[in-house]
Amino acid sequence: MFLVTGCKGQLGTAIQSLLKDKAHYIDKEELDLTNQKAVEEFFSKNSYDLIINCSAYTAVDKAQTDQETAHNVNALAPLYLAKYGKNIIHVSTDYVFDGTSHKPYTEDDTSSPISVYGSTKLEGEKNVLDNANTAIIIRTSWLYSPHGSNFVKTMRKLGAEKESLNVIFDQIGTPTYAYDLAQAIIDIIPQLTPGEKGIYHYSNEGVCSWYDFALEIMEQSNLNCHVYPIESKDYPTPTPRPHYSVLNKSKIKKRFNIEIPHWKEGLKKCLKQF
Repeated sequence: MFLVTGCKGQLGTAIQSLLKDKAHYIDKEELDLTNQKAVEEFFSKNSYDLIINCSAYTAVDKAQTDQETAHNVNALAPLYLAKYGKNIIHVSTDYVFDGTSHKPYTEDDTSSPISVYGSTKLEGEKNVLDNANTAIIIRTSWLYSPHGSNFVKTMRKLGAEKESLNVIFDQIGTPTYAYDLAQAIIDIIPQLTPGEKGIYHYSNEGVCSWYDFALEIMEQSNLNCHVYPIESKDYPTPTPRPHYSVLNKSKIKKRFNIEIPHWKEGLKKCLKQF
């Protein structure tokens, strides 16, 4: 039996739809993962073959001021899950990189986050690797699904309401459909070796800017909203974003023999669910 944490989020919901009754699902209402005693007590009463940790504090701008909560959720909760749950697949982020590279980031590239969100997620990675028996870190980027708050849902809403939109063109990465990532995680599980530890990158295939992504969302959604490209400096946010966060996925494809769909295919599957 598996344990899926953060089961009400985008990825957790996707995993639940695929694993169904093969896992136990919890969110913060069932267990406060930032409470060490509560987590220790939970695992003293419950035993699982593997934890899939989808819980995270992902409000990037809010994390800059709410640093304690971001640290508790992104760094300490993974520590407690790894320490008491022992075997874990932990989901991390492209924000562990500063975005100054011009080639896709490999797992061996130096991590240097430029935000509280990124730094707390990086600390969570280290805590998992240091404390779990079996530990797989999967970094992903630009996650979206029919559930929760995300770029696709926002663009569809605004595209239906407005004649035109301005979208950033100088931040480059790859969108990831939550259900594609969920399927990859499920495909990985039976191939794991007890005691194995490693960091892997997963996003959909291909590369685009937020502007390109928005154009494709409008086209596939049959929305007549005109999208204009703007620079990041024309849309200031409290937190700097990596300008380039494309992830190299060679390692995960080779180790687990998985095929990864292109981001446009992922978007097509997602929009069919609306």
